[in-house]
Amino acid sequence: MKVLIVGSGGREHAIAWKVAQSPKADKIYCAPGNAGIEEFAECVPIQAMEFDKLAAFAKEQAIDLTVVGMDDPLVGGIVDVFEAEGLRVFGPRKNAAILEGSKAFSKDLMKKYNIPTAAYETFTDASAALAYLEKADFPIVLKADGLALGKGVLICNTLEEAKDGVKTIMEDKKFGTAGNTMVVEEFMTGREVSVLSYVDGKTIKTMTSAQDHKRAGDGDTGLNTGGMGTFSPSPFYTEEVDAFCKKYIYQATVDAMAAEGREFKGIIFFGLMLTEKGPRVLEYNARFGDPEAQVVLPRMKTDIIDVFEACIDGTLDQIDLQFEDNAAVCVVLASDGYPVKYDKGFVIHGLDRFRDKDGYYVFHAGSKRTEEGIVTNGGRVLGVTAKGKDLKEARANAYTAVEWIDFANKYYRHDIGKAIDEA
Repeated sequence: MKVLIVGSGGREHAIAWKVAQSPKADKIYCAPGNAGIEEFAECVPIQAMEFDKLAAFAKEQAIDLTVVGMDDPLVGGIVDVFEAEGLRVFGPRKNAAILEGSKAFSKDLMKKYNIPTAAYETFTDASAALAYLEKADFPIVLKADGLALGKGVLICNTLEEAKDGVKTIMEDKKFGTAGNTMVVEEFMTGREVSVLSYVDGKTIKTMTSAQDHKRAGDGDTGLNTGGMGTFSPSPFYTEEVDAFCKKYIYQATVDAMAAEGREFKGIIFFGLMLTEKGPRVLEYNARFGDPEAQVVLPRMKTDIIDVFEACIDGTLDQIDLQFEDNAAVCVVLASDGYPVKYDKGFVIHGLDRFRDKDGYYVFHAGSKRTEEGIVTNGGRVLGVTAKGKDLKEARANAYTAVEWIDFANKYYRHDIGKAIDEA
């Protein structure tokens, strides 16, 4: 069968790599793709938001299955466009992708269906938000309602910081129209855990857990990013936590969406906070996480095409979803200065060192091919992933592999997976 993957980052590279392992995949395309994805797929110069062009290409090439990796096209309704053309596509429709597209929607859903989350208020008016904050307890969390590349969340320790935050989100529109509505949320403490799941509208099957590192600098300092590294599984995601989440969060979310007439097919990413009072939902995403996909997919044993098809057909209950009994760690190699200002276009050396090395992977996030070779083309450039029998071995392997790669402004965190030592 012919498969089209939509997107251009590390997540899409991991998906393409996984799809390429399926005996069912005869030909893979990726739009627009990147220099790493080229190894597995033919890259097509169509952007992820050009829905009509993508659908026309899928029809022209008789694509059997399209997999949408990115959040923007899902929230924008790419699945609806493809379905209207009679094309098979993996991902939620627009009315279901709102689970990620609007923080206010997802908070209201959790409240209505008693899914455990932080207390919150929603504002469309900056002065009303400021008046509320005058009486609030600190620290407090401000969230831009819409998509903001994982960066539209501000943790404010004082009233002054919160006032600046309201200005940043609602008045200066730093995150664009995502800041037209803002959610103010109680600050929760505990460990964060990410759990990805496959959903077919009624059945949900969770993947192995992971933990992301959002801040740019060591020791969780600096600005929020799209993610600087991750590990899987999380030692803090115990059987007890899993049982609680299955009972009160996972199925409850799928059922809530169905009850609202928003049947969800695709991937739900649960961002969880393990608080003293039990797990709480921090956020939902409607797609694979990035870089979570880069540690979860290398550990997945089941043929991914079978899973995608089962989600579309509503037969996920028949899939035996299996993961390896090991661990994986991903360290993101970024351009120095990310997420603010950084230079691009530096030649990347050492990529060939990953060839034929079992359990070591390099997933391209921001790269492009030039006459000089493959060069940096983004803030996050590569995700270096390694497996090991346990988390400590996987981490040691990942940091060994980080040294194999070199480019002029290479930057990375040195403490990915530090929490492993505390488990």
